[in-house]
Amino acid sequence: MERKKKILIHSLIFSPDGVSTAYLYNDIALAFKCVGYDVVVLSTTPHFNVVKEQLEKQPMKWGVGGLYKKSLFYDIPVYHIPQKKFKSTLLRLIGFVYWHIVSFFVGLFIRNVDVIVSPSPPLTIGRLNNWLGKLKGCKVVYNVQEIYPDILNKSETSLVYRCLRGMEKRVYNKSTAVTTIDQVFYDTIVDRFEDRSKLHIIPNFVDTDLYHSGVSTDALDKNLFPENDNIKLMYAGNIGLAQDWYPLVRLAEKTKDMPVEYFLIGMGIKKQWVEDQKVALGLDKLHILDYQPRQLMPAILAYSDLQYIFMTPEMEGMGFPSKVYTIMACGRPLLVCSGDKTPIVNFLKPVGCAKLVTNHDLEQKTDEIAEWLKGMTRDELREMGALGEETIKAQYTKEIVTKQYVNLIDSLLK
Repeated sequence: MERKKKILIHSLIFSPDGVSTAYLYNDIALAFKCVGYDVVVLSTTPHFNVVKEQLEKQPMKWGVGGLYKKSLFYDIPVYHIPQKKFKSTLLRLIGFVYWHIVSFFVGLFIRNVDVIVSPSPPLTIGRLNNWLGKLKGCKVVYNVQEIYPDILNKSETSLVYRCLRGMEKRVYNKSTAVTTIDQVFYDTIVDRFEDRSKLHIIPNFVDTDLYHSGVSTDALDKNLFPENDNIKLMYAGNIGLAQDWYPLVRLAEKTKDMPVEYFLIGMGIKKQWVEDQKVALGLDKLHILDYQPRQLMPAILAYSDLQYIFMTPEMEGMGFPSKVYTIMACGRPLLVCSGDKTPIVNFLKPVGCAKLVTNHDLEQKTDEIAEWLKGMTRDELREMGALGEETIKAQYTKEIVTKQYVNLIDSLLK
């Protein structure tokens, strides 16, 4: 009997880590398994968002020589290279290098691989898989979720930029195929290919079995999510450098006397700064919470009236927050600050489910938002949100999009 075609998913993040990239690639792995592929995953130990319940469901055991751990994700073998979220930059760098070296050698010993699939970031994983693919004689597919080195906002004459630009071109041109998630991304990188036919657009997606409208909020802790008539604006995710937190603080300050509350849920390098501003400015209606369990997220989204995403000018053109799909699936509208013709604005503008603010001036854009909030009712926000939900159901469910990945791999292996 002919053996099944084998796919190696090589990703920095995978289950049981509890972040969006993990959930995205969990579903992609399951889609390949469901249509008959043999799937194996090479990743790290959970270190971005460690979820106790997921660790208990997917226990890890040490493998050969203590170099890696191994687990099963719905009978899919997963190799986890130990990794920690160190505070020290030096230790993070050492851990990053260690992961590359060990994952390369573990990857070499995974037999009969027909295709390697990997997402960015990091860019270096693409180069690693170029080498693995050559040694193993298999196809390599690289998924561009963020565009490097552009997103780093470095001078084009700097050594770091020039080295990464060279690496980027080699990753693109040495891969069998490259996918990206948006037309703006496609237009940005297509000229970096010697063979443009290698580049494909496959968007991200959402699990509509989990995320949908009409979810009850009864399970939420009322001490964290109080019941009142205020309009509730919310962000849930990484509180890092890709988003701009100045507009949130300034907007909360300008709307102190309005029936509006703000929720910031997650962890990240900028969380402490926002907490300090909350105390310094007396922003009592700005609620800052840690990550919440994934199973509560549909109820948390249902609790909100409006979801905000404020992109930094430096990174707005090179990244697309995958949470946009989740928010839309739950029938919630968005408030977005990002420059014109950026991926998130390009995606949302024709849908009509978002208030888009493209002005970069802090005072002007927060004035515009505050004035807009004064005139909005909860019913009007629900009408906006319904438009987004319709779009997700028509084009961006996990069933629709993962089939595009399967079709691409099928075509490469023919």
